Amino acid sequence: MSESNPVKRKASGASLVKDPRQRFRLILEPMRLADLFTADTIYEGCEGVTKQAVHGVIRQLRSEGWLVEQRQIGPDEREVKLLRWNNSPDRFPLDAWIDNQICGTQITASPVEERPRERLHRLGPQQLRTAELLAILIRTGRKGESALQAGDRLANRFAESLDKLPTASQSELKEISIAVSEPAYCQIMAGVELGRRVAREIQRRGEDRIRIVSADTAVEYCRQLFLRLAIDSRQEEFHIVTLDTKYQPIANHRITVGTLDASLVHPREVFRPAIRDAAAAVLLVHNHPSGDPTPSSEDRQVTRQLESAGKIVGITVLDHVIVADETGLSLKQWENDH
Repeated sequence: MSESNPVKRKASGASLVKDPRQRFRLILEPMRLADLFTADTIYEGCEGVTKQAVHGVIRQLRSEGWLVEQRQIGPDEREVKLLRWNNSPDRFPLDAWIDNQICGTQITASPVEERPRERLHRLGPQQLRTAELLAILIRTGRKGESALQAGDRLANRFAESLDKLPTASQSELKEISIAVSEPAYCQIMAGVELGRRVAREIQRRGEDRIRIVSADTAVEYCRQLFLRLAIDSRQEEFHIVTLDTKYQPIANHRITVGTLDASLVHPREVFRPAIRDAAAAVLLVHNHPSGDPTPSSEDRQVTRQLESAGKIVGITVLDHVIVADETGLSLKQWENDH
């Protein structure tokens, strides 16, 4: 027998592992420990598996976005194609992934106790992976891809930028997974928005201790309350926050959508909800989709107009906060500094 090909010698001399779960583990565990690797290096380190099995696992992981290719120049000055994990290998759900390969592409083929809905009932939603939560919202898969596999693909793609999921279009999500049908997309977006509203209500109920007594507290309060508006919105929106005599928030109201202009923001529309709330003061808030919170001449003109109207109806315009990206600016403070 020739000694020049140790890989062939290993394959012919080793007895193949018959248990599929053990076979997947033999292939995957060394991958999780490697920073960069090739299919051949993984194969050489695995006893009892075929090269075809190794290449099959790698193809599947690449198609799901877990592995990506990285090119390097080798010692002989030739380009070498290596593989690496797209995210930290610790994020890879080893057991769940193996279950999917063994049980088939439909969640109903998985053991009952391991299905996302059953795990939610048993453990609570906080114990589920992002992929499992998405699978519950997607509900049904497509031929060749289960809802859980679709959830894995989406969770993997948005692993480092989950805040970008609410602004993704259906076509963008469908490029990641064929299981994101129109109903699945609507369910995902409805789930995201419901979560936001619950979070806002929880925040609102804890606001009785907040007092807007300075420009800094006004900016921080608005930055938190209008985070979605600052980050996601692609057009300007004008809101007011009504305040009681202790400058504690009562409620917030959206007044207009569109470019801020004195002719569009009529004092009647601004102070009607403030009078209904029996407010002593209001905080004006709007966003700059450009990401730059620097006030425009229109912003200053609107503020002066509403301050004058507020004096007539006996409601103080405390400040005008402009939110953009994750920052905020107090118009009152800005004018003092300039």
